[in-house]
Amino acid sequence: MDEIKQQIEALRNELNEHNYKYYVLNMPTISDKEFDDKMALLQKLEGENPQYFDPYSPTQRVGSDINKSFKQVVHERPMMSLANTYSIEEVADFISRVKNGLNGENCQIVGEMKFDGTSISLTYEHGILVRAVTRGDGVQGDDVTENVKTIKSIPLKLQRGNFPDKFEVRGEILMPWKSFEALNQERAYNEEPLFANPRNAASGTLKLQNSAEVAKRKLDAYIYYLLGDNLPFDNHFDNMNAVKEWGFKVSEAMKLLNSIDEVNEYIKYWDNERKFLPVATDGLVFKVNSLRQQLNLGYTAKSPRWAIAYKFQAERACTKLQYVSFEVGRTGVITPVANLDPVLLSGTTVKRASLHNEDIIRNLDIHDGDMLYVEKGGEIIPKIVGVNLDARIPDSQPIKFTSICPVCGSELQRVEGEAAWVCPNKYGCHPQITGKIEHFVGRHMMDIDGIGEEVAEQLYDAGLVKNIADIYDLTIEKLMTLDRFGLKSAQRIMKGIRDSLNVPFERVIFALSIPYVGETVAKKLAFAAGDIDTLMNMDSEALSAIDEIGTKIASSVTDYFSVPENKNIINRLKKAGLQMAISEDSTKISDKLAGMTIVISGVFSKHSRDEYKKLIEMNGGKNSGSISAKTSYILAGENMGPAKLEKANKLGIKIINEDQFLSMIE
Repeated sequence: MDEIKQQIEALRNELNEHNYKYYVLNMPTISDKEFDDKMALLQKLEGENPQYFDPYSPTQRVGSDINKSFKQVVHERPMMSLANTYSIEEVADFISRVKNGLNGENCQIVGEMKFDGTSISLTYEHGILVRAVTRGDGVQGDDVTENVKTIKSIPLKLQRGNFPDKFEVRGEILMPWKSFEALNQERAYNEEPLFANPRNAASGTLKLQNSAEVAKRKLDAYIYYLLGDNLPFDNHFDNMNAVKEWGFKVSEAMKLLNSIDEVNEYIKYWDNERKFLPVATDGLVFKVNSLRQQLNLGYTAKSPRWAIAYKFQAERACTKLQYVSFEVGRTGVITPVANLDPVLLSGTTVKRASLHNEDIIRNLDIHDGDMLYVEKGGEIIPKIVGVNLDARIPDSQPIKFTSICPVCGSELQRVEGEAAWVCPNKYGCHPQITGKIEHFVGRHMMDIDGIGEEVAEQLYDAGLVKNIADIYDLTIEKLMTLDRFGLKSAQRIMKGIRDSLNVPFERVIFALSIPYVGETVAKKLAFAAGDIDTLMNMDSEALSAIDEIGTKIASSVTDYFSVPENKNIINRLKKAGLQMAISEDSTKISDKLAGMTIVISGVFSKHSRDEYKKLIEMNGGKNSGSISAKTSYILAGENMGPAKLEKANKLGIKIINEDQFLSMIE
């Protein structure tokens, strides 16, 4: 073996070991900088010596941007679900049934954490990961091997241990709270729908077609079962400890339990301690330890008789209301926020929770200093669900909704027919101005990289950007006058500004922050008008004639363009070179979906939701966010909302999958 190959192999082994220590043992022995330097050296050596390429090298975990649909793989052994229980009495009944099934024979129970993620089956041959398959319908699932290879707690090539030539491990793919919150912050900034919980986020991520994007989301994995013909031990507990020695991540919560009292103590302990874990959990799992006894107990049609899941109750806490603050959004809507004594729920510390509007405050009858019930139950958005009236301070006063803007002092106005109060000072209220700037540069709008909430505030406070048109007067020199701004940061923003000149007209309309004009409405306006001058000159009657544009939206559009300052902004954006007319390649390509209204629901694998919306429009169809009697089809991916499914069945609306939809438009 030549010297270069030896160096490459040594680096691969060293980096694999450091990955194991960091992602599995949570005990790093070198700094991130040292690790990155070694990884950079390995990438350099592999690039210069392609003859030594290895698909299992740690450099290959970044994923690929090649899109391809997932193929279906039949499980060698079915992946069954577990029966659920919600009380210690029901767990005791399970243990009694087990003993009866074993004719009174004693058995040990293994207690484990039930992680709230998405199940995966991993097959290894000669110590190499050859296949990763989702649960699917239990009989077959999707081959997501390329995506799973990006998860650093899953070994691609086993480095240690006396493992069988072929075996299967099953586990849970998870998105840690830290990664989940970062992902939702990014989606919120881009005004994309938030993932409700880490389970949905992990499932959706695993089905992305771009494994490079999967790698960015930093998934994790815990293994909970070993299958194969030549297992090292005849019991589950020892097999899982062996799996841990081979380099897999196994929960430290796993414990042998010898009585119902020990099971009860185990439940009580983890009902509290799970709140401090870095990943989401929704219960515990109890399994018969002996593999011989598991075999004798067998299975029902849906689940094993030797295991059961104990589900925790949705997390709720009672904490004190410190005060209610009132916050101003970019459209002027005032949102009341409950500021609370910090309380830990579902892995995160909750200090604030939206109260949404005045009506909710009144319906809950919230008073100063009340003890409020906060519920999270794994959901990312905490919710105030009630008041502990027994703990109410005598003579405390009901919370009063503010009558003036908390920022600019303007008298608030109630939106007719709605619960919202609005600050009317649209062009002089600080958070409305900076909110419009932040919206304008967002990913689904002008997509100007480098300008987030903090930078928008800096630009406004420095007097560089007082409205969205000022963005196109920025220069590198002006940007570098801001605190903590260097040349690279300034160049990144200037590149984003230049690139935004190619953003299509319909996204420019969306970026303007016209009240009630979201992404879909902006497209309808853009395609109906064709260019900005036509749109600006359309009256309410002409606008209302556009499909799905009602009088409320029409009035909002005419009001917006009647303001001289807005007209001035549009003229400046024109001069800057933004796209102010529909481009030729934005027009529809067929009428195959003409007259059809399609609702999209769920998580997709072959195209993104945005791509499907575009395909519907390009083929003459209409997108809708809600189901009605006018809905022609529901294009459904995985995790379709149960409410939508129920409504579709009630109205008799046909549900189609991705393949059926793509066949319709060929």
